[in-house]
This record gives sequence, structure tokens and C-alpha cells, in this order.
Amino acid sequence: MTTPAKPAMRPARPEFSSGPCAKRPGWTPENLQNAVLGRSHRSKLGKARLKEAIDRTREVLEVPDDFLIAIVPGSDTGAVEMAMWSMLGPKPVQLLAFESFGKDWVVDVTKQLKIEAEVLDAAYGELPDLSKVRKDADLVFTWNGTTSGVRVPNGDFIAADREGITICDATSAAFAQDLAWDKLDVVTFSWQKALGGEAAHGVLILSPRAVARLENNTPAWPMPKLFRMTKGGKVTLDLFDGATINTPSMLAVEDAIDALKWAASIGGLTEMKRRAEANLGVLSAWVEKTSWVAFLAKDPANRSNTSVCLKVIEPRITSLSEDAQADFAKKLAAVLEKEGVALDVGSYRDAPPGLRIWCGATIESDDLDALTPWLDWAFAVTDSEFQPA
Repeated sequence: MTTPAKPAMRPARPEFSSGPCAKRPGWTPENLQNAVLGRSHRSKLGKARLKEAIDRTREVLEVPDDFLIAIVPGSDTGAVEMAMWSMLGPKPVQLLAFESFGKDWVVDVTKQLKIEAEVLDAAYGELPDLSKVRKDADLVFTWNGTTSGVRVPNGDFIAADREGITICDATSAAFAQDLAWDKLDVVTFSWQKALGGEAAHGVLILSPRAVARLENNTPAWPMPKLFRMTKGGKVTLDLFDGATINTPSMLAVEDAIDALKWAASIGGLTEMKRRAEANLGVLSAWVEKTSWVAFLAKDPANRSNTSVCLKVIEPRITSLSEDAQADFAKKLAAVLEKEGVALDVGSYRDAPPGLRIWCGATIESDDLDALTPWLDWAFAVTDSEFQPA
């Protein structure tokens, strides 16, 4: 088979990783020159920068005024763990598991906390039956499945008069999708996703109902220091004013402030969501006219506009064994990386084989336009050369 000619245009920025994600357009290290380095994060100046990151988060993400926001250790994972270990126990628990991280929360709740929870699960590319969500139970779920490309369409499945609390891992939804704040009690995310910030820190957002649970619940298990948010039966409020539990990276904090300033400058949450939808639109138009690829998410209404997951549907490939299909997908991603046109776009290690392309607001639509011909080229090259083991 003749190797097709390479496309003439290349993406200006080939960073399409789903985490850490691409920096915001125009980013340079010079943007971090105001970072508080060589000083205590508990100094007046250090706490002020942490508080600015919190305040800008509230403004850009449009967090309700009566919700508390904290910067916590351990990225989004740490934020979710803090909430589960601190708040679960008094009521029945339900978990939605339709991608890798949702499945991780199932393990933590059932194996580590040893709570007999009800798991509502679904295969990759689908959502569980949301009608089974109970108002008398606590709920732990991901809003957007980073590893499956599936998101919940809205918060309508959560009862307004719920008795339990909702713990929402929103790390790939925040700043790209509408979060139903009236239905959410705990919201978590990390800077390295839609903001294109640096890793290691998480953001934990608590509603008044979540605060009440913290102050009225005494966990039945030992609480590590990193998870403790109360003292003497009251929430430690200075945590939500920039007094972090452990020592944060002030470079990462400054980078988050820079990303939030950029987000505000382009039009805030409205423009961030518009950019993500436009980026999804570029890939949707390409998928519609391309015979060898399809979205992993079957229902367009539930399709992520950030972590876009694609699967190869070419019959010659789908007729192979699962291992051979996975090998093909790895080689396809490797061809793209070797050409420097798409970096880190292989599917998540636990997900079905394919490609995963980040489409959050820090990605430019022009780069996705330039990428799609390369996807076709890379598939043709891989298909012509691939010999299953």
C-alpha cells in the first residue's frame, strides 16, 4: 500500500493530553514572576496569594457565595478522598461508576471505609440508570468521565429535596460544563485539567449542607491529618481562607492565578464553555465524515466536551483480538507522537483502546482543525504497517 502524503499543516500546539492539559494560549514562565518563593506559605504575602486563587476560582467558576472553597493536597483525588473519609457513614451510600476514577471511589468506599454501598455501574461509553439514584442516600459520582468521554447531561437526576449529600468529582467538567450547584454539596477539581495549571493540588468546594455534615458527623475510622477539616466539632474556617493543611507549591498557586486571570479576561465561564463546545464541534464534524472512527460515548447528549474519547471501528481492526486492537491503538498514538502533531493521546490504561483528545478551553480550535488530517494520515500509515502478533 502506498503511504499517503503527510498533511501540509501542523497544530501549532500538539499538547492534547487529558491531564496535565495544555497551558492557556500565550503562556510563558514569565507569568509566574510574582510567585511567593523562599517565603512561608503562611506569611501574610503567601496567604494573600492563596486567597487570591480561591477568590478568582469563585468568580470564574461562578460558585455560590455561601459555599466554601479550599486548596487541598493530592490533586482532585485528595479532594475527593477528604470528602468521603470525612462525611460518609451516617446514611446509605450510592456510587456511580462508569469510568476509571468512579470505579476507584467504589474501591475506597467499599474496601477501605468498608461501607456496604450500592454501586450503579455502566460500561465505558454509557451512563448508569440515573433514575435509580435515591434521595435518602449519599451519592458519590463523577460529573464527567475523564477516561470514558461520558458526562451526566445535567443534575436533574438528583432530588431537590434530597436527604443525603452529593459528592461530585468535577475535575474534567469544571470550567467547561454547567454544574448544578443547587444539587451539589461537595465539588472537587484540579488545576491541571480545564485550567491547564500544574498538578499536585486539588480544590474542594463545600455547600452549607456539606459543612453541616462535617460538623455533625464523627467518622467511625481513624482520620489522617491531611483529611481533617474540623476542630472541636466546627469546620476549620481558615482552611478556606488560604491556610492550607500542608505546604503548597507557590509556583503552582501562581500558575493557577495566571490561568484564572486569563479565563476572566476572555469572558469567564461562558467563554470557557463556548470554547470547549466549539472544540468538540471540530472533532464531531470530522468523526461524522470518517469511516474508521467513532465516539466511545454512544449518546451525543452525554458526550464530553473536554476528554473526548474515540474508538477505531474499521472492521479489519475490530475483528482482531482485544490485545491486538490495543496494540494497534498504541501504535496509532505513537505515530502521532513521533510526528509531533499530537502528544499523549492514547486512551487511559484501564479504558477501551483508542484515542483521547482534550478539547477544554485552553485548546485552540485551529489546532484541532489542523490535527484531523493527521489523524487520518496516521491511521492509514498504521493500518498499512500493522501486523498483529
